[in-house]
This record gives sequence, structure tokens and C-alpha cells, in this order.
Amino acid sequence: MIILTGPCVLEDRETVFDIAKKLQPLSEDKRVEFYFKASFDKANRTSLSSYRGPGLEEGLRIFEEVKKEFGYKVVTDIHESHQAAMAAEVVDIVQIPAFLCRQTDLLVAAAKTGAKVNIKKGQFLAADAMKHPVEKVLQTRGFDEVNYQNSKEAGVWLCERGNTFGYGALVVDMRNLLLMREYAPVIFDATHSVQIPSTGGTTGGNSAFVPYMAKAAAAVGVDGFFFETHTDPSVAKSDGPNMLQVDELYKTVNDIFAIKEALGN
Repeated sequence: MIILTGPCVLEDRETVFDIAKKLQPLSEDKRVEFYFKASFDKANRTSLSSYRGPGLEEGLRIFEEVKKEFGYKVVTDIHESHQAAMAAEVVDIVQIPAFLCRQTDLLVAAAKTGAKVNIKKGQFLAADAMKHPVEKVLQTRGFDEVNYQNSKEAGVWLCERGNTFGYGALVVDMRNLLLMREYAPVIFDATHSVQIPSTGGTTGGNSAFVPYMAKAAAAVGVDGFFFETHTDPSVAKSDGPNMLQVDELYKTVNDIFAIKEALGN
């Protein structure tokens, strides 16, 4: 099972390495294909004054240190086309943010790298609309048909993170997990799915719902999970309200495996 996890954004080096160290047992779990996740820049923060991260060059330097110290594969998101090639020199997965999943130049730039591409489903899109972002990446990589097997071979994933229905919260339609799997392997983003975007100058959320959402997705059947985690979410510089504390992450992962094993997923 694929698991992408780590802090929302790269904070100070001590915090990043503390989180990375606590994730070592998960990275060594033979049942898991593990990736360390963090952002070098949160370019879509609600407020201009919100912390965005260290930037591309410093962020990649930190990722290189994490890879050297722990041997982790790394995933990070890009927001502009020119970032793709430089990021892919260090990271193993280039992630396309949900708000940017229709941006052709960004998708093509990511496709031209040797990295896997994880495309987050836009909060404003239905599942079948995600065929088109996948198609852009597959065609750039020389594939003619959009289907699960070609996407798996090409290293293209789709990531569900909920839909906005206009009342200040995200709602996950579990049918999307099945429908998008026609086009690509599907990752369920359990932490962003409990965001509450309209809370004034910052994005809120309720992390208490994360384990339940993850277990529901495990029952439906997905290829992997995306969790943002922190040693102390209350002081996290981004997305703290919907992040899991590391110990809670381990409990949730164990529950997921119990469900998968019971159902044979």
C-alpha cells in the first residue's frame, strides 16, 4: 500500500527531521510503499501573511538531507511549470495541487520529468473530468489510451481530496474512488478531505474525522493514502487543524490494514 505522509510544509530543520525520524517504523513496514511528503512553498495560502515555506532551492536542499539521512523517497507539489525539472532532480513524485489540476503547461512540464506524477482532483470537478489531466500526462509520455494499467506503468496517480459544495466544508463522494480508478491508481487524501476552507484568514479543519474517512476509503478500496502529520499539529505552520499527530497516524494505518485484510482489498 502506498502511503504519502509528512508535514504540510517544510518548517525549521529540527522539526522536519523530528517528524521524519518518527516515521521511520512506517517506512520500514514491508507492507508499505513509503514517501515522505512536504511542501517547499504553499503558494495558495488564504492570507498574504501566512507562512509559505522556505522556497524551492532551500526546500530541495532540505529534501536532499532527508533522503541522505533516512533513505526516504520524497513527494512535493509544484505550482509553476519552471519548478518541475528542478524539483524532479531531487524528489521522486511531483504533485499537482488540486486547484491547478487543469493547468496544461504544469501537467506537461511534470510529465516531461522522470518523476511519478500525483494529480490531486480539483475540489470543483467530478471524477470523470479527471480523465483529461491524466490524458495530458500519458500522451506526453507516449501513451495513447487512458486506463488504469497505462497510468500505473507511466507512474501517474490520481488523488481524491473532497469536493466543495458551497457551505464552507469539503465532502467526499466515495464513488469517486471507484470511478477515478478507471483512469489511474487512486490515492485518498484523508487529511485535506476534512478541511474547512472558509474560516476567515486561515483554513480550518477537524482532524477527529480523519481516521473515519481513511477507514471508509480502505473499505471501498484504494491504492494508497495521503496523510499530513506532525509531532504537534497545534503549532504546525500550515494545516494544523486537519493534520494527524504521529501516534494517531500509526493507529489509523493499523486500522486501515485490518480493514483491507478483512475485505481482501
